[in-house]
Parts: sequence; structure tokens; C-alpha cells
Amino acid sequence: MAYQYKMKLTPEQKAILEGRDGEVKAKVMETIVRYGDMFEASELVKVTHGKGHLVTSFGLSLLKPVYRIMDELIGAGLKVEDGFTMDPAPVDFKNVGCSLLDKFIYSTVLYGTQARYEEQLTKLGLAGRDAASCACYFDEMGNIPGKGDVISWAESSAVNYANSVLGARCNRNSGMIDIFGSIIGYVPKFGLLTDEGRKAKWKVTVNTTKKPLPQILGSAIGIKVMEDVPYIVGLDKWIGTDLNDECKAYLKDFGAATASNGAVGLYHVENVTPEAVEMGESLLAEGYNEYVVDDAELERIYKSYPVMWKEPEKEGTLAFIGCPHLSRVQLEEWSDRIIGTLKAKGRKKVACQTVICTAPPVREAFAKTPKYEALMKTGARITTICPLMFMSNPLTKKKRVMTCSNKFRTYSIARYYKDDELLDIITGKED
Repeated sequence: MAYQYKMKLTPEQKAILEGRDGEVKAKVMETIVRYGDMFEASELVKVTHGKGHLVTSFGLSLLKPVYRIMDELIGAGLKVEDGFTMDPAPVDFKNVGCSLLDKFIYSTVLYGTQARYEEQLTKLGLAGRDAASCACYFDEMGNIPGKGDVISWAESSAVNYANSVLGARCNRNSGMIDIFGSIIGYVPKFGLLTDEGRKAKWKVTVNTTKKPLPQILGSAIGIKVMEDVPYIVGLDKWIGTDLNDECKAYLKDFGAATASNGAVGLYHVENVTPEAVEMGESLLAEGYNEYVVDDAELERIYKSYPVMWKEPEKEGTLAFIGCPHLSRVQLEEWSDRIIGTLKAKGRKKVACQTVICTAPPVREAFAKTPKYEALMKTGARITTICPLMFMSNPLTKKKRVMTCSNKFRTYSIARYYKDDELLDIITGKED
């Protein structure tokens, strides 16, 4: 018996659902329609920025149903016509050192099907391993939807950035829904795809005496508003109103914290983000809540983060910087700070294993500069992996992993430090 859908479908969409283009494509369409019906979507709307982004980038050995579905799609001749990017690869033994036992676990127990999976993804439209980054919207990555574009993505921080900073439209989809929407070219219209769903239920006033760290400010707002949309006032005083590279890097890290410490898929910053510039406080929903963030509130949030190391009194042994991936501006800034601080302390090498994460084309471009060689001499390394996937190895619980990323802290046992604190540790604390 055919699925009795609830939403309004066009003749073209009905024909696909009824099998005009084959059984597999019909199943993809039915999945999208069922997904929309679950959230009471009124209709399907066309994906207007066809380049997709797939969150499931790791060839985890347990994901056998995923590989079977991919084979079905390939066998039916389906693919993402405009191509797609994906989240980072899981391992990089060259730049993220680990023991022989660690390598065995990553290569066989955890990600033993990575090579085969990437072959599948290439057939479906993936543009090579250089297309693997959680920050697919970087200029160097080239997956940049425009204001008002409808997209089919799933990575929480990328969806958050696309909705907020770029003004595109996308819900917080799950893995597989993202690629299904990109293949079929339609997504359900509900939530953040609607004008009403993009209105803010919270007005957040930033009332701090200095520029707030994006990681902690985003954390505070995410914890307070959860999945709701916040309208933020007062932040433009600290980050300016020009969406330049520095501002976009700030909003990237801020947004990732709201999306991971809460479940924010969209935020508006007065005088900064495109919809807030265009519509102002008319974006506030009727009966909105209010939240004031001051210095004391940020300090309260910061002190609430747990330390989950077995030996919390000891120094960390491994530092990850860049989750989401660092932009080119951030990569150069961190390199300058590490090199400069070591020189000021009269040291040449970092005091612990230090791994900086960025997108493949950003790393490639940076590697051609003199600054890259100077950074390598300090012992720090640059990788393109996702540090969260690195932490999936149970043996990492024995490591005292540090980070300045609130997203990484939230999804792992890594200990959070502010940027300056982490810099002091990795360059060797003064006696």
C-alpha cells in the first residue's frame, strides 16, 4: 500500500513518489515526505543551492545500513548533481600522533571501512577529500549558499552558520536526510524554512565590559534558549557591523557553541547578520523572552564546565585547537601567537602535543608560506580531521585532552580552557 502522505505535493513530486523514476528514487522521496509529515510540513520546496553537505563523513564499521543504502543509490544511478562537501575525515596518523594500538583501533575496529565509504561517496558526487570540512562555507571550500537559498545540510555548526551569517534556509537535519534532500532536490517546508519559524523568541542583551569570548557567550545563550532563535543586541559594539573575515570567524565559533551547548539552528545579531540588518527588531516574535549577559554571567557559565579527567590536578598532554575548523585568519593568528609566545619565553618547542585543525584547502595554502615552516619547528602540527572522531577511541579517556572549543568540550571529555589559558599551557607555563 502506498504511503498516505499529508502534505501538499506537486504533480512532479507525486510522480517521483509513485515510482516514475524508479523504486530507489521513490524510496528517497518517501523518506523526505515522511520526514516532513512528522513535523507537519505544509509542502516540499525546491533546494535552490544544489551543492550539499553530508555530516556522515566517517566510515564507522558499525554503519552497515548506511553503506547498503549508498550502494542502492549508486546502483540506481542517483547522485547529487551539483556535488557535495562533507564533514572532516576521522584519522590523520601523520599529524596526530598515536600509538600502534591506537592506530589498530582507528584503522580496523572503528574506521575500517573508510576507504570503501569514500569510494561510495565519490560516486554519489563528493569532490574528493579536499571537500571534507565542517566549515564547508569557507571561501576556500566553495560551498557558499546565498541569502534566501534553500539547502539540505545536516552538520549543526554549518547549518547554524548558513542560516545566521549567510541568510540561507535549512533545518537541523539528521545524517542521510541531508544527502536525500540534495539528491531529490526537495526538502520539507517547516521550522527554519518558514518566515514565522525564523522569528526570535528571545531578545538577548550583551552587557559586558569587554569583548566576550565567542565560545563562552555562545555557550551561555545556547544553554538559555535551547532550540529557540535568539535576537542579540549589543554584540555589534564589540565585533563591528562589517561581516569581514574576523567577524565571520567570531560568529562561526559563537554559533557552534550555541548549536552544541544548546540546539540553536539560527540566531540574529542586530546590525550584523543579514536578516537583522534588513528587518531589525521586527524579527522578534510576540511575547518574546529576555536574557541579559554580563561579565558575571559569563564567568558563572565558564566555572560550570566540568573537568572529566581521571587526574584533574595534572597538566594536559594533548591540545586540540579548531572545532569547527579554523579559518585562514584564525590559523595565521594562532601560528603567530604560538611562535611569538615561545620566543618571548625563550623556548623553541611546545610543551605538549598540539594539533591545529583546519580545512584541507586552507592547510594547503598555508603550507606554502614561510609561517608554516616556523610553526612546524615548534612541534605543533596542522591536521584536517575532526577531533571529535579522534576521541571516539576509548583509549583517549586516558589522555588529558585540552581545547578552547566549546563544541569539542561538549561532545567529549576534553577540558575547556580560554584561548589565553591554553596558549600559556602549550607554550610552557612560567615557573
